[in-house]
Amino acid sequence: MKRLVFTFLLMAVIWGQMTAQSTAYVFKSGLSIGNQKWDNSLDRQLLFRYHAALAVESINNEDDRFSMYAQFGYHVRGSAIRFRYFNIGSGFLGDQYTQPFEFNNLSLQAGAKFRRPMGQQNSRFFYFGGLRGDYNLSNNLGELRLNNNFCNPGALPLEGGVQKWLFGLSMGGGIEWSFSELVGGQIEISLHPDITTQYRQGPIPNVIDQCTPGYTYTIPERRIRNTTIEISFGLRLLRKVIYTED
Repeated sequence: MKRLVFTFLLMAVIWGQMTAQSTAYVFKSGLSIGNQKWDNSLDRQLLFRYHAALAVESINNEDDRFSMYAQFGYHVRGSAIRFRYFNIGSGFLGDQYTQPFEFNNLSLQAGAKFRRPMGQQNSRFFYFGGLRGDYNLSNNLGELRLNNNFCNPGALPLEGGVQKWLFGLSMGGGIEWSFSELVGGQIEISLHPDITTQYRQGPIPNVIDQCTPGYTYTIPERRIRNTTIEISFGLRLLRKVIYTED
């Protein structure tokens, strides 16, 4: 609850600053490339999914090189394991099978954005950085356990270890350009490493090994952190505030 209250207070401060001046609304979506660090190991493979977000930026009519921004979106984070079957007798190399680990998160982000002019008058380079909080809506761990007949209960992460709230950093850059005074577009590439874990499970002792009846063992501690690269295409709509003297 404290995290939620802090997040809303931060958003209220940023929104108060934005509504006092011109504002840009950015609708963006694109490709997400996810990876995960399992138990301090980077042996997972890439997961290709998608994301969509709405960002709000403060705009200074006189000098818009600096902005505060807030962003809310839907992001699929995770990683994958890929297998390729090989028949020793026939030498046949079978199709590749991909086992994804998906975490469907709502993400709230706030930070600062800096712009620099490029060669053309209607285009600019930008870079940004900020803090991020994610809330996990759902995951596919239960589905994986149903579809894969593992006799070892510790072979896949357990649903009870999924963390609903997690925090991380967001940073990136791209190019903005203008179609008209109030409409523009942008291309952006960004990096989103997690600080806290998406999954955390302590050691579980005395687990019955269903592969070897009568044998018990301990499932070791498991921690999983996300790192996501996103490539986004966005539409920018400017709400311009002009002050006049009576």
